[in-house]
Amino acid sequence: MPNKKGLLQKISFVSGVISFMIAVITGIALYYQIQGVESNNPVTASLGASVFFFVCVGIVLTMIGKADIPSFKFKP
Repeated sequence: MPNKKGLLQKISFVSGVISFMIAVITGIALYYQIQGVESNNPVTASLGASVFFFVCVGIVLTMIGKADIPSFKFKP
């Protein structure tokens, strides 16, 4: 029997989706940065690292949000 998702799990899932959206936006900025400047620029490297970071955070947060975590309340 699946448990009802708590508030923090719902917030975690929404934060994960937002993180994926930020990764897409940062990826678009990275694409335009590579088109305008050479690819060995420090700004290009930081944008690439940001894309990687936001994708990884999105994966972790959505997995936490989808997990079936049991209730830790004591039953009398």
